Amino acid sequence: MRLTEFWARMDRQFGAEYAQSVAHDHVLARLGGVTVEGALARGDDAKAVWRAVCAEFDVPAREH
Repeated sequence: MRLTEFWARMDRQFGAEYAQSVAHDHVLARLGGVTVEGALARGDDAKAVWRAVCAEFDVPAREH
């Protein structure tokens, strides 16, 4: 998954403003206790990060 697709999915799920807040502030245990921004910055695969977000926020399966 490209980063542009990742951010488009985040924006669809949370709205543009809240998506940025989630990415910056919410620590995800599935990513080793880092935020979305932290995971992407260290080079984690965007699809893996998206799946962690989906699990954390109970995103409907059709959005995975």
